[in-house]
Amino acid sequence: MSKNIVEITYCTQCRWLLRAAWLAQELLTTFEQDLYSVGLKPGTGGIFEITLNGELIYSRKTEGRFPEAKEIKQLVRDRIDPERDLGHSDRDKGDETNK
Repeated sequence: MSKNIVEITYCTQCRWLLRAAWLAQELLTTFEQDLYSVGLKPGTGGIFEITLNGELIYSRKTEGRFPEAKEIKQLVRDRIDPERDLGHSDRDKGDETNK
């Protein structure tokens, strides 16, 4: 089993637990053999950040929006297994093979 650890810090004041839990589920389903754990860390002040092995890979404040699951899956994949095909998560909306 891999030692890759994802941590999702979410704002409790904003009630973003369900969004964080949903992203955690998406990551655990996609990377079930590649992740050691996905942790949910309560925070405040509008925080919604995702780290992989201590490296910040997504910040809602920096990006000005919440991430799409596809986007986070690609960011994690690019760091732990760049050659891995994520299937539909790798295709653009305009990609003809996606129809």
